[in-house]
Amino acid sequence: MKQTKKVPSKGLYLLPNLFTTSALFAGFYAITGAVNGTFEIAVIAIFIAMVLDGLDGRVARMTNTQSEFGAQYDSLADLVSFGVAPAIVAYAWGLSSLGKFGWMVAFVYATCGALRLARFNVQHSTADKRYFQGLASPAAAALVAGYIWLMEDNQLSGSAAVYGLLAVTLFSGLLMVSNIRYHSFKELNFTGKVPFIVAVIVMLVLALVYAAPPLVLFIVCLAYAFSGIGLTVSLLRRKRKEKKADKPE
Repeated sequence: MKQTKKVPSKGLYLLPNLFTTSALFAGFYAITGAVNGTFEIAVIAIFIAMVLDGLDGRVARMTNTQSEFGAQYDSLADLVSFGVAPAIVAYAWGLSSLGKFGWMVAFVYATCGALRLARFNVQHSTADKRYFQGLASPAAAALVAGYIWLMEDNQLSGSAAVYGLLAVTLFSGLLMVSNIRYHSFKELNFTGKVPFIVAVIVMLVLALVYAAPPLVLFIVCLAYAFSGIGLTVSLLRRKRKEKKADKPE
C-alpha cells in the first residue's frame, strides 16, 4: 500500500499574524506621524507596536500556532516598527537640524536595528534563551521614543535636547549590535502563582506610569539599557572564577 505524501498547508495562522500586522501598522503610523509633525502620537504608536510585538509570540505559543512564516514576518515587521520608524521620528524631531551628521546617526540606528534582527534570526536556535545578545530592538526603540516623548511633554526642543537625542539614538543603536547580555525574561511564568508583594509592586509601577508616562517609561528603558552592562560584567566575573576553580593547583 502506497503512503500518500503529506502536502504542507499553504494557509496562514490568523491570530498571531494579526498581532504582527497590527504592530507593523503602528510602526507605519509612527512614520506618518513624524512626517506630519505629530511627534507625541508617533512615539505612542511605537510603544503600542512594542506591546503588540510582545503579544504575537506569546499568543502563537499559547495557541500552538508557531510557524516559520510567522517568525520571518515578525522580524520584517520589527525592522519597520523598531528600526526604521524610530530613526525617522528622531530625524524629523531634531536630528535634521544637525545636517548630514544627524542624517548619518539616524541611518546608523536603522542599520544597527537591521543587523540586530539578522543576528537574532541566525542565532535564535542556538542562543541561550535566558539572555539577549545586544539590546533588543523594541527596547532600543522605546528608549529613543521615550526620550522624544519626554522632551515633547516638557516642551523642550533646544540644541541641548537635540544633542541629547543624538546621544540616545547613537547609544541605543550601538547597544543593539554589541555583545552585552540582557535578561530576556522569557523564563518568567505568567500563569503561575506569585508572592503578594509582586502584585503590590506591579500596582505601584502602573500608578507611576499613569502619573507621568513619558518620564517613568524613559527611566525604565534607560535602566534596562544600563542593566545589561552590569549583567555582562557579572557574567564575566563568574566565568573567571569558574576558570580559576577548574585550574589544577
